[in-house]
Amino acid sequence: MIKWLLILASVLFLPSVHAEGIEALTITTNPDGSQDYSVTLQVLAIMTALSFIPAAVIMMTSFTRIIVVLAILRQAIGLQQTPSNQILLGMSLFLSIFIMAPIYQQVNERAIEPYLNEQVTSVQALELAKEPMKAFMLSQVRIKDLETFAKIAGHDKLDSPEDTPLIVLIPAFVTSELQTAFIIGFMFFIPFLIVDLVVASVLMAMGMMMLSPMIVSLPFKIMLFVLVDGWSLVMGTLAKSFGLGV
Repeated sequence: MIKWLLILASVLFLPSVHAEGIEALTITTNPDGSQDYSVTLQVLAIMTALSFIPAAVIMMTSFTRIIVVLAILRQAIGLQQTPSNQILLGMSLFLSIFIMAPIYQQVNERAIEPYLNEQVTSVQALELAKEPMKAFMLSQVRIKDLETFAKIAGHDKLDSPEDTPLIVLIPAFVTSELQTAFIIGFMFFIPFLIVDLVVASVLMAMGMMMLSPMIVSLPFKIMLFVLVDGWSLVMGTLAKSFGLGV
C-alpha cells in the first residue's frame, strides 16, 4: 500500500522531476577547500507531494462516497456522536481498501513490479500506474460532470473520455461521488424520517406536545436498523454501488 501511495503521489505531482532527473544533494567546494551542502528543489517537491497523499487517497478512491453516506446515516438515525468520527473514518478507510484492492493489484502488476524489476523506467511506470486509476474513476464519473469540467478547462474537443487529463478527471470524479453519495444517503434517510413523522403524529394526538419526538423515536429507529441488519445492508450497498458483486 505504501508503494502504491508513493507511485500515486509521483503521478500527480512529480512527473517533471522524474523526467529531468534533478540531483537531490549538491556539494559545492569553496576556495579554502571546505565544502557546502545544499538541498535542491527536488527534496522540497517530494516533501510537498507527501503532504498531498491523504488528499489524493480521499479524492481518487471510493473513500468520499463512503464517508458521506455514513455521516448522513448517523444523522438520519439521530445519533450525534455514535459511532464516533474515528470509527466512521476507520470504517470508510478499510472499506475503501477492500473496494480498491483490485485496482491496487493492477497497479502493482503493471507498474510497481516491472519498475522494481528494472523492466521499465520510472516515467514509464508512472504512465502505467495512471491507467488503472483513470479506468476506475471513468467507470464512476458522470458524463455530465466530466463535460462540465472539460469545458471549464478548455478541453471541449476530447476524442474520448479516456483522453481526459487527470486535472479534469479528478474534480469531475469527486463531484460525481458527492452526487451519488447524497442519492444513497437520501434512500437511507427515508425510513427513519417516516418513523419520526409517525412518532410526532402520535405524540401530537396524545397532547404530549412538550415531549420531543426525537427522544421517543430514537430507540424505535435503532431497533428498526438492527432488525433489518442495517450495517450489513449499508456496507453491501456501498460495495455494490462500485460494481462489486454485481
